[in-house]
Amino acid sequence: MNIIKMIREDLANAREHDPAARGDVENAVVYSGLHAIWSHRVAHCLWMKSLRGPARILAQLSRFFTGIEIHPGATIGRRFFIDHGMGIVIGETTHIGEGVMLYHGVTLGGQVLTQTKRHPTIEDNVTIGAGAKVLGPIVIGEGSAVGANAVVTKDVPANHIAIGIPAKNRPRGKDEKIKLVDPDYYI
Repeated sequence: MNIIKMIREDLANAREHDPAARGDVENAVVYSGLHAIWSHRVAHCLWMKSLRGPARILAQLSRFFTGIEIHPGATIGRRFFIDHGMGIVIGETTHIGEGVMLYHGVTLGGQVLTQTKRHPTIEDNVTIGAGAKVLGPIVIGEGSAVGANAVVTKDVPANHIAIGIPAKNRPRGKDEKIKLVDPDYYI
């Protein structure tokens, strides 16, 4: 996908996920989540070409300006959206699918210090609520949701909701897949 099409897709995705999104120019200028994603794509390309130093420097500059820390080694799919992203941390071996949405304060972190897959895999069309911590080499299944402030350390099956500390899973009802609903709706 060329850069212009990717930017247009990201801007359309922002409008789809955020009712406060007014227009593409404004969103391109003020949405720190978009800036972090765009910066990450460049840093990830550098990382994949073994230009690790410049990739890490770019990632840290992006963190300084956006408040969103994404390791350049993390793999992120299309239509990824970060809403109010301050405090987000995404670790090096994290894999994020397509159509994923994160709210502020989310950590996709590791639990061990070994050089292995130590961060989560987030499959397609997952929403992770504000302040949630998803830790370790676990899988959050396609179409699932993680509630605000949940602490998830075990796999979440597809089309489930994980809530609580430690998180407990339950199936996600058909009427619970509506975008932009109040988090209390899921409880």
